[in-house]
Amino acid sequence: MQISASRSAAELRREQAPAGLSIVVPLFNEAGGLAKLHATISEVARALKARRGLAIEIVYVDDGSTDDTNAIVNDLPAGPADVQAVTLSRNFGKEAALLAGLDHARLGAVLFMDGDGQHPPHLVEQLVARWLDFGDDVVYTAKANRANEPFLRRAGVKWFYTLINWGARHPIPEDAGDFRLLSPRAAAALRQLPERNRFFKGLSSWIGFRQSRVDYEPAERQFGASTWNARRLIGLSIEGLTSFSVAPLRVASLLGMLIALSALFFGLSILLQTILFGKDVPGYPSLLVGMMVLGGVQLIMIGVLGEYIGKLLSESKRRPVYFVAEHSVKAANETAAAKPATPHAAE
Repeated sequence: MQISASRSAAELRREQAPAGLSIVVPLFNEAGGLAKLHATISEVARALKARRGLAIEIVYVDDGSTDDTNAIVNDLPAGPADVQAVTLSRNFGKEAALLAGLDHARLGAVLFMDGDGQHPPHLVEQLVARWLDFGDDVVYTAKANRANEPFLRRAGVKWFYTLINWGARHPIPEDAGDFRLLSPRAAAALRQLPERNRFFKGLSSWIGFRQSRVDYEPAERQFGASTWNARRLIGLSIEGLTSFSVAPLRVASLLGMLIALSALFFGLSILLQTILFGKDVPGYPSLLVGMMVLGGVQLIMIGVLGEYIGKLLSESKRRPVYFVAEHSVKAANETAAAKPATPHAAE
């Protein structure tokens, strides 16, 4: 059995390795640590070329940075891997940057990692091994623990995954991040999904295929500051929930039922007190509280419905997800001048 498994792994490696690997790195104001990150990824690419015979390219997507990120990206040497520099016309958000990287990836498998250096590049070889040696199509990473995060953030993450997976036929793995590898057929499947309001974690899980998890400890951020404050995290959570789940609508419906049942029992209790004990019907305070509760619930439901209607409106307009302002390619061990691209839009 061991010989057969070894032979099948070797055959799989021979079949899939020529497809190559595109490493997609979305960037937003990462000028401080970009050169060091590129040097580390280049060393990983050199090792993969030597050990696996993989063709490698690195696709940097500058998502409208306001610092020197764009200039640094265009000056990065190719080294052992081809280097693509994709500059978006403005800041479209991380989901759009991930899609731009996926669209511009020229090789078979695609690996996504953040540009802040907290996704350890040395883990790339382990993800590639899961793909080539074990045949996994989606290899996602997850934080081993969140002990160093504030309690409110940990509780928020727990509630988010509980809500988004409530009633889901294919739950999203908890704590899974954007640092993941997709095999050629998984990347091709992800490209076929037409929606514009994208939630990458959910879509890459929804496509199915054979998936596996790798836990890791995120590195400390050495340069710059994270742009993910509480407001943006809450916005991303709402975006993910309304783009990938109908759980908020179910919660609104259950809340309406709960309020209706509470009002029914409250009305019955007032009736019984009046008939049996002769007590007066409570007046102004109960009326005011009831109106406020019902008004608040109605506003919540209208807000939830508005989020989904907004998604439908956005999808019906069919606006491009992003525009490319510049695009350059440097071949391995060559230096090519950046060339302006004609404005490019992707749906």
